[in-house]
Amino acid sequence: MEFTIITKAFEELKPQELYDLLQLRSAVFVVEQNCVFLDPDGLDNQCQHLLFYRGTTLEAYARLVPAGVSYPELSIGRIITSAASRGTGLGHKLVQKAIEETHRIFGPGAIKIGAQLYAKKFYERFGFVQSSDVYDEDGIDHIKMIRAAEEPA
Repeated sequence: MEFTIITKAFEELKPQELYDLLQLRSAVFVVEQNCVFLDPDGLDNQCQHLLFYRGTTLEAYARLVPAGVSYPELSIGRIITSAASRGTGLGHKLVQKAIEETHRIFGPGAIKIGAQLYAKKFYERFGFVQSSDVYDEDGIDHIKMIRAAEEPA
């Protein structure tokens, strides 16, 4: 699978890219997971946006969040792959690239995420460890997870 991988600040997004990411987030988080919540939460304009396109179709996305916006630590959120791309390894590529881009853009540091509980083992593969009790977010069990800052070589 060949992908065009783009990382942009909110103000750099083209209208079609913004539409694509909002559409994918709605398709997965609102429709598939049956969660009624306001996805545009006022944070997008403070973040970087990682998009994986195959042709003109957005297949995967993550929001890269600077420290002090969602948590005191750096963060990655809204991590999603399209239904058609699941089971292809794209999710692994997305998370690895999201970690790399978060550090490239914002510098070194720990990364904190709010993960759906069922995905705990997936995120553990990237060095994330559970850092909270289970909590309910929009009717889905979640946990906080943190990936320690990497030691300088």
